[in-house]
Amino acid sequence: MLRLDKYLADCGAGTRSEVKKYLRAGRVSVNGSVCTKPETKIDPEQADVTFDGRHLRYRRFAYYMLHKPAGVITATEDTRHRTVLDLLEDVPYSNLSPVGRLDIDTEGLLLITNDGALAHDLLSPAKHVEKTYLCRLAAPATEQDAEAFAEGIVLEDGTRCRPALCEILPDGALVTITEGKYHQVKRMWAARDNEVRYLKRLSMGPLVLPDDLPAGAYRELTPEELHQLKDRDYARE
Repeated sequence: MLRLDKYLADCGAGTRSEVKKYLRAGRVSVNGSVCTKPETKIDPEQADVTFDGRHLRYRRFAYYMLHKPAGVITATEDTRHRTVLDLLEDVPYSNLSPVGRLDIDTEGLLLITNDGALAHDLLSPAKHVEKTYLCRLAAPATEQDAEAFAEGIVLEDGTRCRPALCEILPDGALVTITEGKYHQVKRMWAARDNEVRYLKRLSMGPLVLPDDLPAGAYRELTPEELHQLKDRDYARE
C-alpha cells in the first residue's frame, strides 16, 4: 500500500507539497470518488486514480534516452545555461537527473532517470561500464595511439587510466573507456599530444544512440533496453 500523495508525486503530478494542495482542492479522485486526504493508502497496482479527470498510470521510476546537443549543460538546473532537463518538455515525472555528465560542447547519448540505484550502478568504477565516443581530432590518430590506449594512458597529471580501446577512423577515432574521470577522453588525447575538436558519446553499457534520434530529442527507453540495463550482464565486474 502507498500513500496517495506519494503516488501522485511518483506519477509526476507535482511535488509532495503541491499534490497536497491539489488534494485539498478536490482535483483528485480514487475509484470514482473525490479524495482530499494525502495520507489515504491505496494499492498502486489496482487503484483507479484521476487528476483533473486524467487517469494516472503508476510507475515509480522513469528512464529517458536523450541525444544531448552541444551548448547544453548536464545539470538539473542552472542560472546561466540551458540544462538537459530543460529539453525534457512535458515529462510527467519529478526528481529526474542525468546519469553521469557530458561536457557542454560534447554531444550524444545521455540517460536521464529518477532510479538512483541504477544510476549508481552505471557510474560505479567497480562495474567497468563501457562508454564509446566518436572523436574528431586535430591530427590523425595512429597505431601508436591505439597501442598506448590499450596499455593505459597516463594523463598529464600522472593519473593512469584503465586500458581503453581506440579504433582508428579515416577522420578520427572511436574510443571506448570503462571509467569516467573528469574530461577523460579529452585528457587522454592531450596526453598523446593531440586535441579533440569534436566529441560525441555513441553508447553507454547496452544503450546505443539511435540514428533516428536527432540532437535535442529524447524518448523513453524500450522495455528491451531497460531489461538489458537491469540485467547487469554488460558490466565486467
